[in-house]
Amino acid sequence: MVPIYVPGRTMAIVAHPDDIEFSCAGTLARWARAGSIVSYVLCTSGEVGIDEPGMTLERAKEIREEEQKRAAEITGAKEVVFLREPDGLLQPTLELRKKLVREIRRFRPEVVVSGDPTIVWAGEDYINHPDHRAAATVALEAVFPAAGQPNLFEELKDEGLSAHKTRKVYVMSWSNAEVFVSIDETIDLKIEALRAHKSQMRDWDPEEMIRQWAREEAKGKEMAYAEGFRVVTLINNETWEKNKETWSNSAKHSQQT
Repeated sequence: MVPIYVPGRTMAIVAHPDDIEFSCAGTLARWARAGSIVSYVLCTSGEVGIDEPGMTLERAKEIREEEQKRAAEITGAKEVVFLREPDGLLQPTLELRKKLVREIRRFRPEVVVSGDPTIVWAGEDYINHPDHRAAATVALEAVFPAAGQPNLFEELKDEGLSAHKTRKVYVMSWSNAEVFVSIDETIDLKIEALRAHKSQMRDWDPEEMIRQWAREEAKGKEMAYAEGFRVVTLINNETWEKNKETWSNSAKHSQQT
């Protein structure tokens, strides 16, 4: 059996609670099981996503953040970071780019997982949420080139954060995937994590739909269930292997400061 690629440190950047669970939680759970240190960064707290009489934005924020933390525990993520940008109004601003650069330089991921900013039309019955597109745009802008340029946002050096270049970007893909990760062993965790978002699932059980989506992704491949990505390799294997120990030590130092 060919060993799967497992990044040492993985950061997923999305717009809302439950975005990860719907899209890439099976892959992140598989990597976490194999030893990857996984970080979730959510641009908003999804506070407009609970449509109930009397629900306040502040209470909704608390509920959705707690649900996301529980979901992250299920998949094995080590941390969840909420940037608390306004839900439903997310914009790929320079201020948000700087916030993400800060998180990338702090955590120093080998892989960043993000959405695809080019997806607008998503089937015949769904328009991709503008927050999803904004989060995907700003995530890619933060990864490249911003986080790796020492003289960009150089004031972050005062926080002990030096430039960091991410090795690969895994872009979640609905129809143009080129790389497929088997989630045969973790689809149950993906489903359980999605169920943790009780304010969104309510009386609906997502299992049948999630298994159907994952079977469709895996069709024709040597796996039962899969998640698909487009992968951009920003640092080639030779350069990564040559500098891996140095970058690993930098990550440990950053976590201690």
